[in-house]
Amino acid sequence: MLMDRVTAIGKTYRHFSRYREILRVLLKHGFGDLMQTLGVHRHLSWLGRRQAALASRDENGPSRYARIRIACEELGPTFTKLGQLLSLRRDFMPPDLAAELEKLQDHVPPFPNGQARSRIEESLGRPVEAVFRDFNGTPLASASIAQVHEATLLDGTRVVVKVRRPGIRRQMETDMEIMMHLAGLIEKHVEGAALFEPVKLVHEFARLTRHELDLSTESSHLQRFARNFAGNAEIHVPKVYAELSSERMLVMEFIDGLKVSNVEAFAAHGLDREIVAERGTRLVLEQIFIHGFFHADPHPGNLMVLPGNVICFLDYGQMGVLSHHQRELLSDLIIGLIARDERRVADAVFKLSGYCRFEQAPRIEAEILNFIEAYLYKRLGDVNLGRLLTELTQSLVAFGIHMPAEFFVLSKSLTTLDGVGRQLSPRFDVIGNAAPFAKRLLRDRFSPGRLTRELAAAAWEFQELARGLPREIHELLTLVKGGEVRLKFEHRGLEPLAAGLDLFSRRISYALILGALVVGSGLLFRAGAGPHWHGMPLLGLTGLALGLFFALPVLWAFFRQTRK
Repeated sequence: MLMDRVTAIGKTYRHFSRYREILRVLLKHGFGDLMQTLGVHRHLSWLGRRQAALASRDENGPSRYARIRIACEELGPTFTKLGQLLSLRRDFMPPDLAAELEKLQDHVPPFPNGQARSRIEESLGRPVEAVFRDFNGTPLASASIAQVHEATLLDGTRVVVKVRRPGIRRQMETDMEIMMHLAGLIEKHVEGAALFEPVKLVHEFARLTRHELDLSTESSHLQRFARNFAGNAEIHVPKVYAELSSERMLVMEFIDGLKVSNVEAFAAHGLDREIVAERGTRLVLEQIFIHGFFHADPHPGNLMVLPGNVICFLDYGQMGVLSHHQRELLSDLIIGLIARDERRVADAVFKLSGYCRFEQAPRIEAEILNFIEAYLYKRLGDVNLGRLLTELTQSLVAFGIHMPAEFFVLSKSLTTLDGVGRQLSPRFDVIGNAAPFAKRLLRDRFSPGRLTRELAAAAWEFQELARGLPREIHELLTLVKGGEVRLKFEHRGLEPLAAGLDLFSRRISYALILGALVVGSGLLFRAGAGPHWHGMPLLGLTGLALGLFFALPVLWAFFRQTRK
């Protein structure tokens, strides 16, 4: 109990200290108005009146959006990563702010070699020399969560060792808890903010960040990626040494290749720009449409080219995931865009977003048609698919349509791919390359095997429904008879209808009993329960006959009513 209290006090102090630092930075960069709106200005007396005067900024200084980016960078890795995530959400972020947040860089000074070695030894449970013949203390790269060192295993194999930064988990957890509180205040006090669900957005950010903090997740991503492309000679997936890896450390194969951005050196290394562009595009599209598990950030620094024009992706910390259903809807959307079919595009958008206010469907289809016509006279090869999908979502925000988070990761991946592809080949055409994958998914939807599986699944679900229906009807009738379920109607100026309510309720009860009789008899007939008459179960046959007999008056009354 005492230790819990001590821990709670330490946590409270960390929160207070960090909260004070966050508010100081916001005030420093001129966001006193926001702090006043959120109601936190009353707690700022300890910052001093002189510093509070900084809330009014020089009009000739950086823009408000630039100051948001600068504040994120100053507040550290958690806010930098949140800014990078927000830059993807073009459905509600102002374009200029999103462009500013895209400039956020995830580069921080490296931590000392001694700390790196001690963390590796803690993870391995033995000295560094017991596993590595050589270990380079100067990191190859340093980011907010981890830094990467080159090493050599005892058998001479070159590897890279990714080591998590000391104290980063505790720091980011504290920041995320403070973010959650601020998001709640924004949702409550900033007009219109609730529409974009800031609390839900921070929840999603926290989930992604915790995955990235656990380096064993990246190890799993690498192994899954390798299984997806097993036997494909056009791609090389770095080998991961799972037995040496853990939550705090990742050991993987060292890749000695040429960065895809180093186009000028391709010829000297015997590489073909056209082949690399075509293969890279096809591999990314296969990840998206076939596997539903794709690299979230295929920028030039994460793409290497090996001899023979073999593609190698680096950094598997963040991956995009699409369900089979989402992939099919994405295929519908792309085929609709190619065919300029606004109804097909609208239907795919509705299903992807979960939108169900179909009374606005004609207006939305008209908006989509206007959007498509803006691209009508462009050659498809000149269209950036990722940017097109982003602009489409922006045009639909006015109707309250918000796409799932995976859609924006996909748009970013396709936009990045487009930039890399055009750098390599002037004939790059991502939509033309995507069309065959989309058509393949649509063909598979109607394949005999797929239809058979879906029919079997539907039959199983129907059987389960039929098996439980008599009992559920019995329970419903019991509740009705016991007075626990009542139908209550309030009507004004509709008094003539009141006389028909009693008749209506009697017919409903009659229909429920009749339905139970038919379903129960059908189950008896299917089960073949005896006795039998001419090979048919007599009980089931009698029940079906009675059901038909009692149904005829209802059908006759319905027929006469419709003729009037």
